[in-house]
Amino acid sequence: MTTALPRPLHMLSATELAAAAGDRRWPKWQSMALMHSLKLPVLNACLIPPGHSAAAGLLAAATGTRTLMIRSDGGVEKKQYYRGGNTFGIEEIGPRATGLLADGRAVILAEPTNRFTNRLTVLLRMDRPGLGRPGSLTLEALGPGYDVADLTRGQIPPQVTAHLDDVDFTRYESPRWQEWKFTGDQCIGGEDARRLRRLERLATQTLTDGGHLDGEAGAEHAEAWLRQRGYLQLFGPQPTREALAKRARGLFDDAFVLALAQPNRNWHCLATAFSVFAEPRALYWDLVDGERKYAATTPAAARYTGRTA
Repeated sequence: MTTALPRPLHMLSATELAAAAGDRRWPKWQSMALMHSLKLPVLNACLIPPGHSAAAGLLAAATGTRTLMIRSDGGVEKKQYYRGGNTFGIEEIGPRATGLLADGRAVILAEPTNRFTNRLTVLLRMDRPGLGRPGSLTLEALGPGYDVADLTRGQIPPQVTAHLDDVDFTRYESPRWQEWKFTGDQCIGGEDARRLRRLERLATQTLTDGGHLDGEAGAEHAEAWLRQRGYLQLFGPQPTREALAKRARGLFDDAFVLALAQPNRNWHCLATAFSVFAEPRALYWDLVDGERKYAATTPAAARYTGRTA
């Protein structure tokens, strides 16, 4: 393996950011570099390409933490891939990263977050039929205690959706408030059913991967784990409509900037996610181009147009 150490994203020069933002080998890293260059908030992170060692200590020192989040990146995603986003101690990073690197995937090590105490999660989707033609912006939101993976991989319906038609992504025009269309809860069974699905996903995926529960645990075990640690956001009020309404204008502005800066000028569907943490702190995750996310032979490519993944 080579000994060159990766550089944290927030330490890259403008030239290095531009190079990373143009490198299509690592789609997540590419979009993180693009967002950081646009002054949008993103996690500080390091990219570990295949053939390199996972120098977790470097990023840990840069961020002043002893835990890091691990994600995978590289190439076109298949239907089955590593579910990243969990945070681990520095001593656990190496063994977990080794398998991903051996499979030819890059590893992104990022500063840690607490995915159990989020205040607001929003999935932004930009659609248009073609270059120069008006499109639409859709915001799907979940409130306290949920996270991005619930919307992107957990198949949990949003509590609130805001939709805007006739958006010209090449010429900025501030939307009027009455142009937004807000839709409320569309989850069969209401909030109780949505919360149960969140707990089931935590039990079988998130907490199992983190070593907190075993794969046989159920929703009741996930609820007990959260309550024991004082992570009560999921069980409290869900003022999601008000929170989304306050941020809709800012999210529109950011979506416009991202669409305008997107390297693929002929994009048809772009998506990104936005999180407001408990600290409070807000940031964007990676930007996804729907036509480049999945392999052409994968059925998920067709499903993507109906549901952002």
